[in-house]
Amino acid sequence: MNKLASRRRVLRSTTVGLATAVGLPLLDCFLNTNGNAMAATGAALPVCFGTWWQGLGLNPGRWIPEKVGAGYTHNVELKPLEKFTSRMNVISGTKYFLDGRPLETHTTGLQIASMGRIPTGVNTGASLDSEIADVIGKTTRFRSIELALDGSRASVSKRAGSATNPSDPSPEALYARIFGPEFKDPNAAEFTPDVQAMARRSVLSDVQDERMSLAKELGASDKARLDEYFTALRQVEQQLDIELRRPDPLPACSTSAKPTDIKTGREVAFVEQNIKMFGTLMAHALACGQTRVFNVMVGSLGLRKPGTTQSWHPLTHEEPIDDTLGYQKEVTWFIDFMNRGFASFLTELDSIKEGPGTVLDRAVVVWQTDHGYARTHTIDALPIFTVGGAAGRLKTGIHVSAAGDPATRIGLTLQQVMGVQIRSWGGLSNETSKTFTEILA
Repeated sequence: MNKLASRRRVLRSTTVGLATAVGLPLLDCFLNTNGNAMAATGAALPVCFGTWWQGLGLNPGRWIPEKVGAGYTHNVELKPLEKFTSRMNVISGTKYFLDGRPLETHTTGLQIASMGRIPTGVNTGASLDSEIADVIGKTTRFRSIELALDGSRASVSKRAGSATNPSDPSPEALYARIFGPEFKDPNAAEFTPDVQAMARRSVLSDVQDERMSLAKELGASDKARLDEYFTALRQVEQQLDIELRRPDPLPACSTSAKPTDIKTGREVAFVEQNIKMFGTLMAHALACGQTRVFNVMVGSLGLRKPGTTQSWHPLTHEEPIDDTLGYQKEVTWFIDFMNRGFASFLTELDSIKEGPGTVLDRAVVVWQTDHGYARTHTIDALPIFTVGGAAGRLKTGIHVSAAGDPATRIGLTLQQVMGVQIRSWGGLSNETSKTFTEILA
């Protein structure tokens, strides 16, 4: 191989006795001829997965494309996403099944979409993003990153148990977590492991040794409790091991500017500003290998225009249908606003080039919601979208009609696409073993 074709090659110089090293920018020779793998190692650029949770649904009759299959055109409500049509799939007709359980509005749909079931008790299963992160996020600094557009800590992500993975409430908080002092540039000429991480790892190793000695003196019950304790410690060790390893080079990695003068809250002006900044930060985080999984919580229910107290959610119930338009005018304004926001977020992911493609091209982002029609809390005819081809694992530009099928089909499909070894997913009537083969590459 030509010596130039290594991302670790640096330009070195000595001026007035000071040694300097300047890293090379992304060149075509760093990638293979298809631009989808590193020339030096043959390793494929890793796939990424994201969720976008936008509550309160859409307006029936205004989003479903007329044509089924490839070559569809967007209906009026999805026009803001038109530039992504060729890299987007629309799934129509699916539903959430209650199995005799009461509908907890704006919550039950989220539970089924994210966990495949309506949980019983407080100790529930992991969300699908966590299942995927356990496969594609094992070597990244963050298994997943959660963010909330309304300045809250709300999240759709959770590991097995009762606690959710809290969201970063502002771009400033997310920037500090990703690109703060512990950030390691994967393309840096030199790599020095963090001294504190080394010390913590050393201490844990010593504790591991003590454990073996202590276990010989304990009864069965105490041994079980000790095993449970060390299972948690092992997760810490694994994270420290990642921090102590030199990261693989990622040619498109660059840090973004630090966000400043950030205002968070539920006013649309704040949300609009933060969507773009969150999108920029996530694009750089993915390009720099800090994570491969992310989740966006829109916070639709409390979103409001400046100078008003009435938010999107009460409007879905209280605003009359316009006799001329045939739909709720103010509610539809919010729908259009957030669909434009989703397009803005995707545009940021699409802005970082990687060979002939972009970060978005090796990702798949799934858009889901709680109700088909928020005005009457329907849980059928649900809108579901995917954007991005997952590095060629998905076909795109397809409208799939799946009338009456469980919405969990998309969760099963995407888990299998990301490498999760499962044949079925969901509970009771929401359980399915049927993937969307129409979009599998």
